[in-house]
Amino acid sequence: MSETTRAALWMIGAICSFTLMAISGRQLGGEYDTFEIMMYRSALGVIIVLAVAARVGTIGQINRDAFGLQIVRNIVHFTGQNLWFFALTMVPLAQLFAFEFTTPLWVIILSPLLLGERLTGVKALAAMMGFVGILIVARPTVEGVNIGMLAAAGCAVFFALTFITTKKLTSRQTITGIMFYLTVIQLILGLICAGYDGDIRLPTAAASPYLLVIAICGLVAHFCIAKALSLAPATIVAPIDFVRLPVIAIIGMVLYNEALDIWVFVGALIIFGGNYLNIWSENRKTSAA
Repeated sequence: MSETTRAALWMIGAICSFTLMAISGRQLGGEYDTFEIMMYRSALGVIIVLAVAARVGTIGQINRDAFGLQIVRNIVHFTGQNLWFFALTMVPLAQLFAFEFTTPLWVIILSPLLLGERLTGVKALAAMMGFVGILIVARPTVEGVNIGMLAAAGCAVFFALTFITTKKLTSRQTITGIMFYLTVIQLILGLICAGYDGDIRLPTAAASPYLLVIAICGLVAHFCIAKALSLAPATIVAPIDFVRLPVIAIIGMVLYNEALDIWVFVGALIIFGGNYLNIWSENRKTSAA
């Protein structure tokens, strides 16, 4: 089996994980608020991360180096993930995923400000294509824009900030350290935000499987993407990830009677074009070097 085929199989795993996570979040949306979902997801995540780290012998890699940056990273990720879960109950699934795909384009815009990276002409064009794609997906009008759309757009910005802070962390922390603090800090944030009113809904027999799926799939999805990128170039992996959009659109239609909106696909295709243009340009510069 070729490495490209293996990468494609890992991406199928990521697509399945993200899809199951979206369905589970939608199912829980009426019973649990986003803070409670994040709290239980993080609590289960701590157990999973520690169990895996103990199994592979990497617990010793957990330390307090760059602890301040760990806090910043997890505050922005916690915010983005809560916006994602909130939008999940407010907008069609395909529209949410289309907004989420703008995350790499927000990285392009924010990196010159936060990482000192140069904004090239190709990157600027890619970001502009992403903005056009957002306008087509959202088709903003006075009547059409709602808080769900704003949350969906906002989660992409905070996911981009997560990506940038993670990039800074990787020079000083291992994956085990990053994942440990991801789950622990967000568990604390979840407890504070979910419990500020003194009312935390306990897991029920009906809700527990969905909470477990969210916890497991959130970790598995990112692991699958990392494995895929280790086997094949981003120019191959990124297009496979966009298969998530038609998959979730069909699921939204079948399970929740959501209409298939052609303009969501048109906008997403333009967003994909901007992403792919940036990846292609970066790979070409790397090959030339």
